[in-house]
Amino acid sequence: MSSTSETRVPQFEVIEVKAEDLPVYCPGPNSPLWSMHPRVYIDTSKTGTASCPYCSATYKVVGETTHNH
Repeated sequence: MSSTSETRVPQFEVIEVKAEDLPVYCPGPNSPLWSMHPRVYIDTSKTGTASCPYCSATYKVVGETTHNH
């Protein structure tokens, strides 16, 4: 065994969502069973990007969004 240990920082992909996919929630419908956690809705309205508080998945809204409220 080596006397040095590597610390690996997980790298998360940014999950791009379209306006028709809003509201964003995590875990998404295509998430694998092993990654399940309580469903939370992700607020992307302020910056267009937000992360899940459970798994740190980052969601980014791409394309045009319309505000009908």
